[in-house]
Amino acid sequence: MVQGFLILLLCQLIGEWLMVWLGIPVPGPVAGMILLLLGLTVYGRVPEWLRPPAEGLIRHLSLLFVPAGVGLMVFADVLAQQWLAILASLLLSTFITLFLTAWIVQTLEARQHK
Repeated sequence: MVQGFLILLLCQLIGEWLMVWLGIPVPGPVAGMILLLLGLTVYGRVPEWLRPPAEGLIRHLSLLFVPAGVGLMVFADVLAQQWLAILASLLLSTFITLFLTAWIVQTLEARQHK
């Protein structure tokens, strides 16, 4: 279990370092997850020593939303002032995501049936 947590934290740390070093405005944990995905893709499967800590984190995933909820409370005045821009960006990004997902699924299904 310790080895699995160490790998997860190491991926996050490397992701943080890369984003700071490259100056890319992507959160370090997201870059770390991409690095982990690449590593697992190369490895071909999820190692047994990585499964327990990953499942433990997923089981308690709802706790990771507490800081976001606190942020909403702290910046409630900013949200109240900018609600229209926030709503428009949320709706637009949702529709773009739905459209792109549907298009990719259709393209992959058409390619699979050929």
